[in-house]
Amino acid sequence: MGKGGDGEAPSIQPERNMAAWLMGVNDLQILPFDLPPLGPHDVRVRMKAVGICGSDVHYLKTLRCAGFVVKEPMVIGHECAGVVEEVGEEVRSLMAGDRVALEPGISCWRCNHCKGGRYNLCPDMKFFATPPVHGSLANQVVHPADLCFKLPDNVSLEEGAMCEPLSVGVHACRRAEIGPETTVLVMGAGPIGLVTALAARAFGAPKIVVADIDAHRLSVAKSLAADAVVVVSPRVEDVDEEVARIHLAMGGEADVVFDCAGFTKTMNTALSAARAGGRVCLVGMGHNEMTLPLTPAAAREVDVVGVFRYKNTWPLCLEFLRTGKIDVKPLITHRYGFSQREVEEAFDVSARGGNTIKVMFNL
Repeated sequence: MGKGGDGEAPSIQPERNMAAWLMGVNDLQILPFDLPPLGPHDVRVRMKAVGICGSDVHYLKTLRCAGFVVKEPMVIGHECAGVVEEVGEEVRSLMAGDRVALEPGISCWRCNHCKGGRYNLCPDMKFFATPPVHGSLANQVVHPADLCFKLPDNVSLEEGAMCEPLSVGVHACRRAEIGPETTVLVMGAGPIGLVTALAARAFGAPKIVVADIDAHRLSVAKSLAADAVVVVSPRVEDVDEEVARIHLAMGGEADVVFDCAGFTKTMNTALSAARAGGRVCLVGMGHNEMTLPLTPAAAREVDVVGVFRYKNTWPLCLEFLRTGKIDVKPLITHRYGFSQREVEEAFDVSARGGNTIKVMFNL
């Protein structure tokens, strides 16, 4: 503060931007985070709601997720929404005070993937909290305006942050061509399995069955979107018996199976549970390598498609939320503020699992 002498008003120091930094294994610290300059097409957003993703927990526990490795301190978090505080001189779509959901990936828009419309596959993608790019669990971030989507009046900031995981489910349903004649099996009732089931229902799927090893999560799935649920085991030798029970619950074979866990066992079940000529959509990334019975699946012409993040999903997600076709609010089971103690506790709760589905920070 200034001295305030000679009738001068004391000077007010600008607020220091703080963020949750991943410093090492199981080491998160709230430290200052200097923002880049505001570009002409950027906005500065005050974060209000940030969710914890499974990838965030992987980075905290192992400093890696799939092929991405944390080699230096990194700000965590990518499921986020907030309020615009400042806009760049060329921004016309937003103004200060607008509530927005942020799409976390900035692609190059020059490579063949981007020019072909599949920007989620851009090799130069800069994605919140994917090393070495800093994330969004901070007081403020700077982001391109065209990746900040204005929230409808009846959609909350927490729901806006949930557009990120919901986008995975929406993209998966597009990849799998879900429609009113598509029966669906979802392997895994974690957050991504649940949003995939919700998205499949919104896309018109007439029958949805969810399988998981956890009875509580299956009860949540049943309350949200599943017509039936099946308890499965982690043992590969149980596949044939489980497939029979799944087919009984479905009243036949599945047109599309979403593997939202991504383990050898779940993909074994998925390939066997899909009908001849059906489709398996691999969403989860539990195992980096698998040994699978692909030849029998190929003999039945079961297509296998992959999903990596999403593209052009935020407008549809917000429309689903605005119209009530999808309700993500029941998925938010825990809420925390933004202090050192609360950040540590929130990640502990998220990592333990159990009855936890989605942990949300309210900044």
